[in-house]
This record gives sequence, C-alpha cells and structure tokens, in this order.
Amino acid sequence: MRLTIFASGSGGNCALVSHGSTHLLVDAGISAKRISAALAHWNLSPEHLAGCLITHTHADHIAGLATLTKRFSISLYATAPAGRQLAYRLPVDHLLQTVVPEEAQAIGEITVRPIPTSHDAPGSAGYRFTSPDGRSACLVTDLGVVTPQVEAAVEGVDLAVIECNHDIDSLQNGPYPYYLKARIAGPQGHLSNADGARLCARCAQGGAHTVVLAHLSRENNTPALARAAVSQALEGLPPVRLEVAPVLCDGLTIEV
Repeated sequence: MRLTIFASGSGGNCALVSHGSTHLLVDAGISAKRISAALAHWNLSPEHLAGCLITHTHADHIAGLATLTKRFSISLYATAPAGRQLAYRLPVDHLLQTVVPEEAQAIGEITVRPIPTSHDAPGSAGYRFTSPDGRSACLVTDLGVVTPQVEAAVEGVDLAVIECNHDIDSLQNGPYPYYLKARIAGPQGHLSNADGARLCARCAQGGAHTVVLAHLSRENNTPALARAAVSQALEGLPPVRLEVAPVLCDGLTIEV
C-alpha cells in the first residue's frame, strides 16, 4: 500500500491511497487541474480512481470537487451528515456512498474504516486503511481533541498522518482575532503541536514506522516547531521516520 500527500493545510488538502489497481483519493481541496497533474505523476487520471473519501465539507477539503465531479463520475464516500452537506452544495447525490463511523468496508483492494473526529463540521471523520496483507495507515486531521475512538483507531498502524496544526504560543500571540483563536484551540477546532505529539507518541508505541505531521498552519506554526514538539514526545520510544506533509502540491509518498 502507498500513501501520497498532494497538499496539506488551510490552503487545500488532498491525498492518494493506493494498493494494486485500487486508488482512493482522500479529499479534493485543491483544484481539479492540480489533482489531475498530481495523479499523472503516477500515470493515473481521475478515471482510475475507485472513489474519493471525504473527511468533512470545509472548503479546504472539497474545493476541487465541483469541477472534478462535473468531468468524471467518481464515487464519493462520506458519513451521512457530511454527505447531506455535500448534496446541499453540489449536484452529487448520484455519486454519494455512505460510510458508517467505526464500520470497516472494502473498496476495491483496500479496507476503509472511518474514524469519527471532533470538528466543527457535520460528520467529520478521519480514515484508517488496511491492505490485503494486513499493512495499515491512518489519516487523522481536523480535530480539536483526541477522543478514545481516535486513540483506538490509530493503535497498531504502520503509518500515521497526524494533525499538528498550531504552536500554542504562536496562536495566542499571533494576529488572529480572539474568536478565531478560540475556535482553533477549542474542542472542535484543530490539534496543537503538543496534542498532536502525544498522539504521535501513541502511534510509535503501537509500532508505527512512519509518522507524518499534517495540516500545519502557515500563520501559527512552522515545520521546525512541529518537528521539535513531536521529536521530544518520541524520545525513548522505538525509532520512527518523521516527515512533514507538504503545504503545496509537492507530493510526499510513503510505502506502507
């Protein structure tokens, strides 16, 4: 199984999970043109996709869907509340497939399990992926708190993509208005470096070989700050490969 992150952050989010002939897009928060270009690097096009998994319906996760679904008949997988939100915005009822939180289902060669997340968007979810040979990966971003469900879902994964959105001091002392700072730091906002680091440590304790730090804020974080927080939390634990997801469509690929 292979996971490639095309973009991560408030400017847009999009990833690709592949095994054999099954290719699943996770979110489409960048333009359809950029998605097509990123897929072309792997000699793929949107027509090759088995579907697109939606984590939630904020613009930085679905901005490219309107054009993408107008040109290609791609199955869209989302929880029921997120699917209803999508249908309000886009004419995609005929493409929607409902996934049930905590319930695993096979999409082609990949088993997908949605992970409920605490975020201010209806039906928001992360995802855990398992290949036929038992290798596993998870992608968990856009959550204000780490719930027991999230902790259980990341247990034993080989690869973990974990949100480290903001440095608390940078957020508190930064230029954002108070209401936005409160939203980001709140229980339905985004994970701080400190909270993300604790979740990364749990993944390392469970045997993860790679941890990718994702959805970093350009205003309230830096890769150096995120790495430092996570590296400290990983001290004394089994060694893991530590990466930072690209903000732009550079592409970071991890073999699971």
